[in-house]
Amino acid sequence: MSVLVHQASCVALGGRAVLIEGAPGSGKSSLALALIDRGAMLIGDDGVTLERRGAVLWASPPPNIAGKLEIRNVGIIDLPTARASVALVLRLDPMAPRHMEHAETIDLAGAALPLIRLWPDSPALPLRAEWALKLHGLS
Repeated sequence: MSVLVHQASCVALGGRAVLIEGAPGSGKSSLALALIDRGAMLIGDDGVTLERRGAVLWASPPPNIAGKLEIRNVGIIDLPTARASVALVLRLDPMAPRHMEHAETIDLAGAALPLIRLWPDSPALPLRAEWALKLHGLS
């Protein structure tokens, strides 16, 4: 069993965790907030604890910032949190390809996970994230 704190935001959608990676200021917290508005639960904002159990990677809130979400230009809010197995890694990337047929694979803490790169500047970003989970996420 290996445990690490990973710099990413993370939400649970339908009981499955989605890690949101990207450069500082790329919109990780904004995407997490939009997904929470659509029914997701916060796991961690700008930090998540990852623990591998067998072949499954679990995401849980990091103790020092559990339940905290930064809303840029507004402040830090408190939200309920969840924990879930990681099903997908989304990487906010302004160079994301327009078309893709298969998810890339990324290794985190020894677990192979599907990775989808999303262009961050889109009003449809939460919808794209949900569809990426439906089409490419681990069950």
